[in-house]
Amino acid sequence: MTVPYQYPRLSAHDAKSLKDLVKQGEGTLLEFKLKTNHPEKIVKEVVAFANTKGGQLLIGIGDDRSVKGLRFSDEDEFLLVRAIEKYIYPMIDYTIERVPIDGNREVLIFDIAESPMKPHYVDLESNIDTRTAYIRVADKSVKASKEVREILKGQRKMVNVKFQFGDKEKQLMQYLADNERITVDEFAKISVLPRKVASKTLVILVLSGVLKIQPNEISDFFVVKS
Repeated sequence: MTVPYQYPRLSAHDAKSLKDLVKQGEGTLLEFKLKTNHPEKIVKEVVAFANTKGGQLLIGIGDDRSVKGLRFSDEDEFLLVRAIEKYIYPMIDYTIERVPIDGNREVLIFDIAESPMKPHYVDLESNIDTRTAYIRVADKSVKASKEVREILKGQRKMVNVKFQFGDKEKQLMQYLADNERITVDEFAKISVLPRKVASKTLVILVLSGVLKIQPNEISDFFVVKS
């Protein structure tokens, strides 16, 4: 299921719209790459979009927002498509567009839909133990924590989650009333629970609609859902 984007969708030969889009800079729904020299690294951006709200990966754009384009776009497209098919599990839905620019060059646009089959993983070694999931946080693709992965799995299954509001949950809500947010480690400490139990409790509260998770590169935060 494709989620509506917050920026104009591009059509073929729409160089002006492309330049206007690039001026906005990278963000939750947009990533730039100059070339596909290391497609095994770029696939994490594709996975992050599929695991979050979808997005567009533009190939042929510099970090400084310069629209360089690709002289041999067929080769770049082939390399990235092959990497997507080889290294992403399970497979994702995406489309590819080409936007011609000056000087016989093209920009490739990989349009990735938000996936109903989250979480997706980068699997470079064909080994289930080394698969890594990524999500989009602002303009970065970051490794998804265990809690994020479990939440994505629960949301995919659309399970009707029920829980008992006991003393530990009351303690948690009081902490959040005073501090606004909490991490798994902080909850484990104040509740004197094993980290595994604290993690499961917070995940259940997110899936039940009581809390909301705010993913972070260093440590996720949990807040009361408004």
